[in-house]
Amino acid sequence: MIKGIVFDLDNTLFDFMKYKRVSVDAAIDGMLDAGLDMSKKELLERIYRIYWQPGNGIEDPSVFDKLLNELWPQGQINYLYLAAAVVHYSRARKNCMHTYPHAHYTLTRLLKRGIPMVILSDAPKRQCWIRIYQLNLYLYFKDVICAEDVGARKPDPKMFEAAQKALNVPFHEILVIDDWEQRGIIGAKALGMQTAFAKYGDQFNTQTTSADFVLNDIRELLPIVDKSNEMPPALQTEKNNVECTENNKEN
Repeated sequence: MIKGIVFDLDNTLFDFMKYKRVSVDAAIDGMLDAGLDMSKKELLERIYRIYWQPGNGIEDPSVFDKLLNELWPQGQINYLYLAAAVVHYSRARKNCMHTYPHAHYTLTRLLKRGIPMVILSDAPKRQCWIRIYQLNLYLYFKDVICAEDVGARKPDPKMFEAAQKALNVPFHEILVIDDWEQRGIIGAKALGMQTAFAKYGDQFNTQTTSADFVLNDIRELLPIVDKSNEMPPALQTEKNNVECTENNKEN
């Protein structure tokens, strides 16, 4: 049975990498339009190199400051370029902040089925909550658990133990949906949780997965949950007989 569901956020409920690419692209176009004399290709390479430097990360909010500090090491930053980058980035981010197709449809129907759900994310808590609010996802979930809440990141068991505690459901009756085999899927399976690989959000061209289910569309969760929670024929007959007896007594 599936009595609780754990969702990753980025690249599982919405296309984070598309959002990042579009926003960075817009920021660079803004700087170029403001007069920065450099090729777009070089700016892209510099920005992503900064993102992937140890201690920064893809969520680094000061990436454009660091870029301009590289270009003007004497500290003479051109704030016109900084403003252009920040404003264009923010506008593009807002315009491309959408859940994957059928995400709201699926979450609504899972909620109607009485399935409690939580989000389990490695993203910084502040950015995670901002995305959840912008995507209108906050009403669906019993809890939102981020890496900083437990002092660990996937696949550390502490992350999945925190999700299990929030759901208050046995590990083997929880389904974890994640786009990252090496973190979300392997980490969940190590504790006996059921797993579904969000292939539609895969960023690594994953060829094989150890997940119990593979999703090409998030909507495919619904028949998986329904089939898992379907009563065996004998139990369904017994349930129907009990309901009939109770109805006859009322009549």
